[in-house]
Amino acid sequence: METFTDYYSLLGIDAHASSDTIKAAFKKLALKYHPDVYKGDDAQERMRLLLLAYQTLSDSDERRIYDVQRAEHLGGGLNGTSASPQHSSTSGAASTARGSDRRFVFPKLDGSIATSVAFELDGFSYTLWPDDASMLRREGMLRGVASESAHRTTTNVEHYCHRCHHRWTLSSQAQQDTVCPACRARDWAEYLLLSCIHCHAVFESQEIRDKIHGSRLYFPYELFPLCPNCRRSQWCPAENERVNVLRAAEARRRALLLLGAFLVVAFVAGILLYVVVR
Repeated sequence: METFTDYYSLLGIDAHASSDTIKAAFKKLALKYHPDVYKGDDAQERMRLLLLAYQTLSDSDERRIYDVQRAEHLGGGLNGTSASPQHSSTSGAASTARGSDRRFVFPKLDGSIATSVAFELDGFSYTLWPDDASMLRREGMLRGVASESAHRTTTNVEHYCHRCHHRWTLSSQAQQDTVCPACRARDWAEYLLLSCIHCHAVFESQEIRDKIHGSRLYFPYELFPLCPNCRRSQWCPAENERVNVLRAAEARRRALLLLGAFLVVAFVAGILLYVVVR
């Protein structure tokens, strides 16, 4: 059986560490255990594991997958956002409002965040750590996988589907469900929180993967071209940046095509002129 390596313990960091903390911890240990400095027989293996830990935790998608595996191995919570399926009152840090077809919350995701931010959305209680709350405010989106393992009772574990909002319980002795028993979604534990830069509404998407296109992750603008609360465009900073990059790339491509067409025309015109002159 393959031995599980806890990359957070290996780097000496907390499971909720930011990307900057991960990078700093890796650099410090890499300098300490570099084969040119550290002369132990396990120098190569130490560096291999450190590099693997850094590459995994510094990539958001790889880190999310690893956190799920770590939670299953340790039986604890996941990195980043911890979410509880228990019914509880909404935190005083957030107020709620109901739109035409969904709920919104307005938590205080300002730059002075020093503690976790809690709120209830669509019947599910979220607790965002400071780094996650700042990311949601700064980028307008936060993807994650809700951990149910930290909230199990003596005999049962309560699950919550982020696709259809179905709740069900499973014996703690049984294997965890791989699909939601109501909508059959395999990504029932994954969530996508979105925040509008204009009205500051926070809401959750019930769609997270495009099953028609190989189950790739949806982009926010594919789901909500306009903010569902204030109906304004360009509401997501992360999507604004992505779209601007795509537009710049398309502009460069068109410029190259026009330049190529101009050169071809100029070349043909030059040949015709040469033939006429002769």
